[in-house]
Amino acid sequence: MNRRWSGTLVAAAVLLVTSAHVGSPDTVFEGAAGPYRVRVIVRPPGIVPGLAEITVRLLASSGVRSVLVLPLRGGRPTAEEPPPDSAKPVPGAPDLYSAQLWLMEGGAYSIHVDIRGAAGSGSVIVPVNSIATRRLGFDTPLAIGLVGLGAFLFVGAITIVGAAVRESVLAPGTEPDAGRRRRSWWIRLLAVPLLALALFAGKKWWDADDAAHTASLYRPMQVATTIAAPGHVLTLAITDSEWLGRRFSPLVPDHGKLMHLFLVRDDLQGFAHLHPLMIDSSTFRTAVPPLPPGRYRLYADVVHESGFTQTLLDSVSLKENGDAWKARDADDSWWKGHPLSAIGHQQSVLMEDGSTMTWERDSALVAGRDMELRFVVRGRDGQPVSLEPYMGMPSHAVITRADGAVFVHLHPAGTISTASQLAFALRQPGDTVRGVLGSRITAAERTTSPMASMVMEGDPGTVTLPYAFPQPGQYRIWVQVKVRGRVLTGVFDTEVRPS
Repeated sequence: MNRRWSGTLVAAAVLLVTSAHVGSPDTVFEGAAGPYRVRVIVRPPGIVPGLAEITVRLLASSGVRSVLVLPLRGGRPTAEEPPPDSAKPVPGAPDLYSAQLWLMEGGAYSIHVDIRGAAGSGSVIVPVNSIATRRLGFDTPLAIGLVGLGAFLFVGAITIVGAAVRESVLAPGTEPDAGRRRRSWWIRLLAVPLLALALFAGKKWWDADDAAHTASLYRPMQVATTIAAPGHVLTLAITDSEWLGRRFSPLVPDHGKLMHLFLVRDDLQGFAHLHPLMIDSSTFRTAVPPLPPGRYRLYADVVHESGFTQTLLDSVSLKENGDAWKARDADDSWWKGHPLSAIGHQQSVLMEDGSTMTWERDSALVAGRDMELRFVVRGRDGQPVSLEPYMGMPSHAVITRADGAVFVHLHPAGTISTASQLAFALRQPGDTVRGVLGSRITAAERTTSPMASMVMEGDPGTVTLPYAFPQPGQYRIWVQVKVRGRVLTGVFDTEVRPS
C-alpha cells in the first residue's frame, strides 16, 4: 500500500465524503410511495444543526392534493410523532414539490414522505445521514461589516465609560470641572486594555469553538489494507478507535453483502466490484482478480444497524497477478479496458458475451440537475435481453469523476442503501440491544427482494438510474447487469457541463 497516497486520499475525504459516497452529497431515491411513483432528492446542509433541502418529483402521477415530509432521527419515534411539514409546489414545475427541514442532530435520519391524492395515500422512507462535512466561512462583505460594527461598539463602550465618569453624578445642567475631565480620560485609558482583554477572551472562545467544530467534522473510519501473495489476497482491517471501542453499531448486509468493495485504477483502466468475507469483527478478506498492475483507489461501502452508511477509503498498489483467480463470491466481477481519452463518448458498447449496451441519452448532462440515465441491453440479434436480478436489483452502477473527486454506487432505487431503508422500516421503540435489529434486517433481506420486481416492471432489457451529477467534469460510468447467470459490465464516458 502506498501510505503517502493513502494519507492524501483520506485527508481529501474529510472534505469530500458525505453519506456513503465521495463528493456526491445529495441523496437520491426513486420508487413507489403507495400508488405514486416519486423521485426524492435530499440535499443535506453539511452542518449540524442545519436546513436540508428536500424535493419530491412526481413521476407519471396526477391528482395529488398534498405532499408531506417529516424527518425522524433513527427512524421510528419513541413518543408521539411531531407534525409533518407540507412541501410546497415549485412555480413553473407542476410535478415538483419542495421543503426545507431542520436536521438537529448528527447520525442516521429517515425522511418520511407522505402523498395524498385521488389515488389514495402512499408513503415511503428515504434514509439520510446527518453529518457535519464543512466549515462555514465569512463572506468578505459580512466580515468587513462585522469588523466595522465591532470597532464602532469598542469606541462606543470607551465613550460611555468616559461619559459616565465625567457626568453621571452631576446635577442636570452642571458642567464638569477639569478634574472630572482628567479622571474621565484616565478611566478611558484604563478601559482600553480591559476591553481589549475581553475581546481577546472572546476570540479565544471563538477559536476553541471553531476547533471543536473542525474536530467534529465527519471522517470515514480508518482502515489498513494489505495484499499478500500467493493469490493476491486483499485484507482490509478497520483500525479506527471508534469502531474498536464499539461506539458504532454493528454492520448489516446490504443487498445480501456486508461489504461492497470497489477498486478503481487511477487512470480508470481497471475496475473491480468485490464482496469480501468478514473474518472477524474488524477484518475482511477477498481475492483480487487479475487486474492490470498499478495504483488503485479503494472504496468499501458498509451499512450500520443504526441505518448509518459509510464509504471506507484507502488505496492499494497492485502488481502483476499471474495466479489463477477464482471468485469467492458469485457476484464478484471485474473489468479492464482503455483509459478515458481512448474510449470517447460512445453510445453503445460491446460486452463480454457479445451483447451490446446502449446509453439512450435524451439531453445534455448538467451538474446539479436530477435526471434518469437509461441503458438498454440487446443480444446479438439486436433484441432486448431478459435481465436477471443482480443482488436483488436490475443493475448496480458506479460513477466516478476522472480525478476521483466523485464516487458513487447507485442502482435503480437511487443512491440510498436498501438495508438502511429496512432498518428504519423495521425498527421498534424497544430495539436497544446491539444486534437485535440487525438480525431482523438480515432475515428480511434473505426472504424479500423489494426492488427485484423492478426488473419485470420496466421495459425488457432496460435499466434506469436516477442521479444528479454534483460537479462538472469528465466521468466514467460502469453499469453492471446479470444475463444468464453472468455479470456483464458496460462502460461509458461522458462530459458534465456546469449548471
